[in-house]
Amino acid sequence: MSKIRVAIVGVGNCASSLLQGIYYYKTLSDDQAVGLMHPEVGGYLPGDIEIAAAFDVDSRKVGKPLNEAIFASPNCTKVFVKEMNQHPVIVKKGHLLDGISSHMQAYPVERRFLLSDEPDCDVVTELRNSGAEILINYLPVGSVQAAEFYARCALEAGVAFVNCIPVFIGSDPVWVSRFEHAGLPIIGDDIKSQIGATIVHRILTRLCEERGVRIDHTYQLNMGGNTDFLNMLNRERLTMKKTSKTEAVQSQLETPLAEQNIHVGPSDYVPWLDDNKICYVRMEGTQFGGVKFNLDLKLSVEDSPNSAGVVIDIIRCCKLALDRGVSGALPSIAAYTMKHPLVQYTDEEARILMEKFIKGEIDR
Repeated sequence: MSKIRVAIVGVGNCASSLLQGIYYYKTLSDDQAVGLMHPEVGGYLPGDIEIAAAFDVDSRKVGKPLNEAIFASPNCTKVFVKEMNQHPVIVKKGHLLDGISSHMQAYPVERRFLLSDEPDCDVVTELRNSGAEILINYLPVGSVQAAEFYARCALEAGVAFVNCIPVFIGSDPVWVSRFEHAGLPIIGDDIKSQIGATIVHRILTRLCEERGVRIDHTYQLNMGGNTDFLNMLNRERLTMKKTSKTEAVQSQLETPLAEQNIHVGPSDYVPWLDDNKICYVRMEGTQFGGVKFNLDLKLSVEDSPNSAGVVIDIIRCCKLALDRGVSGALPSIAAYTMKHPLVQYTDEEARILMEKFIKGEIDR
């Protein structure tokens, strides 16, 4: 199979886990490839993915080879591939726009972003020269202007777009139409991690729905110590994030809960947790005979590998769409891999649709 040329915006923890994962699974046989949802997707293996370009604004990453930049501060995710060859890609200075929240300046430099004084590169030219086919958006939550800027760059450069953050592009019919007219796939929005807070909350919610149990109240509280959680201390950046996570759970109910009976969202920043994310889910409901029940769950996960375990499949599915000449939204892929897709399904329905897409039984 041909290689899959991918560009990345935001060389943070998620990019680090993705690149480590590509290296990690290159040398493993199928029976050793624990942690992959699909060892092979339409003939493509994880090792077929090549990072062709990378953009960031942090001075500790700009100008560095990608294999060094992914381990630079403030990245703090687990290192599971310690030995990595010199990567040919040098991280280029991207465009800042609204990518950094001003409140971060109050925190230690090793925990926050440090803006590079290098001039901004010409993103479209870099994408074209790199031979990238797909652009992955890993910008911080709340980067609306920046996410839309890079989506426009993808259109102009003629590359597909995967939007991993809660800015509504892949779920916006106007943006979807633009990519469809350009002959390019788009997948978004807001990555649904492999075993994360949202997927677990959704499954439990659907379980109650299917077994005749009424949910009366539920919450999902999340905390962590990476730059994502530090960034989200600015509540003004959370409007789309809260909408995305809440709708992901509400979509599993025939009758959505009243707003006062559901709370889903980030809770706090705890620096010493680093990339470990702690999630608390509580569900209060009514079952047979009007009898009440309560469910309390605690989930502890390394946040960025959890994301990369899904993105590595999205990239290969996006490549299949490019190979098949499919453009615009890919509802079957987005519904299984994103919190806020264009169309919501149950996760079981979405899994079946994704398998059919991979096998070529459906176009989208």
